[in-house]
Amino acid sequence: MLLSLFFTFLKIGFVSFGGGYSMIPVIEYEIKEHGWLTAQQFTDIIAVAGMSPGPIATNIAVFVGYKVGGPLGAVTSLVAISMPSLLIVFIICLFFNKVKNQQFVHSAFYGLRPVITGLVTYAAIKVAIQNQIITSFSNFHFDTIGVLFIVIGFLLLVLTKISPVSIILLSGVFGIIIYY
Repeated sequence: MLLSLFFTFLKIGFVSFGGGYSMIPVIEYEIKEHGWLTAQQFTDIIAVAGMSPGPIATNIAVFVGYKVGGPLGAVTSLVAISMPSLLIVFIICLFFNKVKNQQFVHSAFYGLRPVITGLVTYAAIKVAIQNQIITSFSNFHFDTIGVLFIVIGFLLLVLTKISPVSIILLSGVFGIIIYY
């Protein structure tokens, strides 16, 4: 089990670009392939990982590793998902100043940016579906209060200097008030 966790999260670390949220669909795919968690368990892990300090993908790896393999599974998943970025960033640090103005580097970034945006959007929609804010990809029926939370949270992030942590905490409090 530990070897499976290690190689799975090592692969995720090597093929995922664009930060933690863009890694969520890749992690979700691997979890489904291995049958490690239910969709609801994965959604719950995303929620807790998003509220925990640190990068969300790393937090997800630790939670999944713990759920599947206990404390050793958590450490194994953490090491595996972190190794590729440490190695790649180290190599980039050595060479980036020499190639940062090359056209192929700019072209690669132009190709990566829209795909990363799409992956993050996909992850957000999947979380909304799992939390029943949206019913499905093909049939967009909305939970009005859930959508209102999304819009207000988004506007607070864009229009104010309120910390995302404060917005998360406030939404939790309002969730208790409205849904309890």
